[in-house]
Amino acid sequence: MRVACFTPLPPCPSGIADYSAALLEPLGQLCQIRVFPRDGRFDPAVFDVALYQIGNNPFHADAYRQALETPGVVVLHEANLHHLIAEITIRPGDWDGYMREVEFDGGAAALAFAQRVRRLEVGPDYDGVPMLRRLMQSARGLIAHSDYVLEAAKEAGFAGPVARIPHGAWVGAGVRTPDPVLFRRKLGIDEATPLIGIFGHLKPYKRIAESLRAFRRLVRLDRRVRLILVGEPHEELRLDSLIRSLDLSSSVRLVGRAGIEDFTGYLSACDIVLNLRYPTVGETSGTLLRAMSLGKAVLVSDVGAFREFPDQACLKVPVGAGEEDILFQYLQLLVERPDLAEALGRGAQTWLERDCSWLTAATHYRSFLQSVVDGTLWPQPGRVSDPAAIETVVVEPEYIRGWAETPDSQSYVGTHITRLSKTLEMIPLGTREDRILEMGSYLQITPALQHRLGYGEVRGCYYGLLGQVDQKEAVSSEGERFACSLDLFDAEKDRFPYEDGYFSTVLCCELIEHLPADPMHMMSEINRILRPGGYLLITTPNIVSLRALSAMVQGYHPGFFPAYLRPPEDGVSTDARHNREYTPKEIYTLLSDAGFRVEKLETGPFLAEARPEFLWLEDMLERSRMPTDLRGDGIYILGVKTGPVGQRYPAWLYS
Repeated sequence: MRVACFTPLPPCPSGIADYSAALLEPLGQLCQIRVFPRDGRFDPAVFDVALYQIGNNPFHADAYRQALETPGVVVLHEANLHHLIAEITIRPGDWDGYMREVEFDGGAAALAFAQRVRRLEVGPDYDGVPMLRRLMQSARGLIAHSDYVLEAAKEAGFAGPVARIPHGAWVGAGVRTPDPVLFRRKLGIDEATPLIGIFGHLKPYKRIAESLRAFRRLVRLDRRVRLILVGEPHEELRLDSLIRSLDLSSSVRLVGRAGIEDFTGYLSACDIVLNLRYPTVGETSGTLLRAMSLGKAVLVSDVGAFREFPDQACLKVPVGAGEEDILFQYLQLLVERPDLAEALGRGAQTWLERDCSWLTAATHYRSFLQSVVDGTLWPQPGRVSDPAAIETVVVEPEYIRGWAETPDSQSYVGTHITRLSKTLEMIPLGTREDRILEMGSYLQITPALQHRLGYGEVRGCYYGLLGQVDQKEAVSSEGERFACSLDLFDAEKDRFPYEDGYFSTVLCCELIEHLPADPMHMMSEINRILRPGGYLLITTPNIVSLRALSAMVQGYHPGFFPAYLRPPEDGVSTDARHNREYTPKEIYTLLSDAGFRVEKLETGPFLAEARPEFLWLEDMLERSRMPTDLRGDGIYILGVKTGPVGQRYPAWLYS
């Protein structure tokens, strides 16, 4: 699909410019895009659809004019464009144009007020006349980050196709996070000092005065706490004098405007981030998403689009009476209970990783644009709101051991019983109509897929010559019988011998770490053979487990199985060593790149052996402000297919 995109881009000082730059990278992998950052003149016949990123400032003037001339899909970042219209009419002296737009949007009463504006008796009614109607009348489709903005567009008369696509977030294995300790040192703050931050253009509507007053009450209880203000000061808010008047000069630091690397670094240094704002017109804050992606506890105002954020991702502060009191109480709670602050940050990260990666946003963009071009209904992507709602079953270890027929298999199952039991617990239950494929099958848990999990058809596969099929049979110690076909092929090179959408569930257990060349080929084929909404379960060793970190600290190799295999005497071997072990974040990103939404991500025991204590290592991580979760020996991740492969060769995995 050929897309013309009209948007400002960096270094334009606009949050939407940063948004577009982040979105265009994955979207450019899914369709052909030409960006028009300034010159709006183009030949519509060359493109299938035009995409307009529209915000309420003059940086979007060219996009706005072109959207009226050549209707396309509008991305409405806020539910008010009055400042934009004023800039392109009043500022160049086109008062007649301003009056026409006000009357068109708000009617006779709005026009009467605008006449007073023209006589310089009052300022424009920015809040009362949103100036959306003209753009909404011409748009072919509408994208917004929130229901709040979509409802405002409908009130302005838009009746076409709409898509609610959450603002993208900086998550995934390819995103480098700053070192919080480094930026604390820049501030002269040690790791134990509670640090609160306010970021972005420091305007009065961001409730900065209210935040400073609440912070003053906190300082009286705990003299350790510090607050930083990072961003460009606003002429209407004399921060220096306000800080002095509140006697906070020793506890508050005004950092000023910072480049994006330092800006993100100071975010990483904070324990708590305040992202309050009132009034609001439905805007979504990129700074807020950055803070959440870094796992920070964030406080937002309980208004507009922010009300739609999940409760597990942020604390919501009501505006008006009692605002300062509640703000103080929340800050006191999070400072006194850092475990709650960390849990809030983890909740935010989990939500962003599940629903708000840039690749997820780009995938939704692509499918919605196609539906507008085709004139078809776009189904708003759904998701399982509670992963615990996925029905599973516990299979007792004795049942698994009962299928180990030889001494070698009995020894293997005994060593790996914790992993095998955990794997079965992660697999969604099936029905007689469901088909499941176990890749790298040794028939250790395969019988349970049919007899305990209920799948109607069970197949296995293993490395070998494409086209060869082995028939496998097994009898348990209780006399229960099981048989299945075992297909042979090369998972990194061959087209899997199954039809598109054939399986409901695919298991890829202790396999991906063995692949030497092209794991995304396997992921692409798994995507192809799974039905929409089908499940993929991957299990693999965790290269950043506490065990692995302990090994590195003590001078040993962190890999679970880094050893080379001795060549067999006959020169023929089907075994494969571990070629690359993964982190949980990498496996999460791998699924996202391959068209899957992650429903569950856990780590846990890998072998049935005594686990050494790593309390000293956990303490070291905590003191260094590094995450202590997802440090188990094995990674267990369950994804659901939501669309096609997003990136065939993701940069974080391929050179």
